[in-house]
Amino acid sequence: MTLARLLAPLRRLRRRVLLHRRSLAALCAAAAVLVGFEVASPPPAPTVAVWTAGRALPGGVVLTGSDLAPRELPPEAVPDDAVTDPREVVGRVLAAPVARGETVTTLRVVRRGLLRGYPGSTAVPLRVTDGEVVSLLRVGDRVSFVVADPDGRGEPQLLVEDVPVVAVPRASAGLGGVAGGSGRLVVVAVPDGEAADVAARAATSILIPVWRD
Repeated sequence: MTLARLLAPLRRLRRRVLLHRRSLAALCAAAAVLVGFEVASPPPAPTVAVWTAGRALPGGVVLTGSDLAPRELPPEAVPDDAVTDPREVVGRVLAAPVARGETVTTLRVVRRGLLRGYPGSTAVPLRVTDGEVVSLLRVGDRVSFVVADPDGRGEPQLLVEDVPVVAVPRASAGLGGVAGGSGRLVVVAVPDGEAADVAARAATSILIPVWRD
């Protein structure tokens, strides 16, 4: 094969390049600009994956995976004790209401071990309309609860008698409570056989705690 034949493809390629040199130059310039932008762009800000309430959740519910939604937050916006793994709280009782989109923290759930020393009991969060009354209660107090009809149509009745207080969650704002008030939650150890009935009746009544020193 002669040298002329070997060089022929190169000459044809050169002619094509020369014919399309403007288009090729424009493509190279655009690629250079894109690379420049990529180099100049700052790295994405760091975030932390947390779990939030997928809907408004009242105090007293048992959390399930469907109640939670993931969300990325900047580190400085992550509250203390934020839940970063749903297994930390799924299956546990929510001790205070949580608004939709609010970051769930481990302080909002009834901690494990509350019923140690109370075999045969279930932890039941009860919302008391008068939050100032709840501030008088301490873990270990034994208290009874009287229920009153919000409409005042019935006589007050004893809901549960002489049960121990196992937790007094911190006051929270943002969700209304019984009869339109914010109220406070108190968690008591109720005998297993009474827990469901106590929780159901408490949900539609005004609760009044009574106790003796």
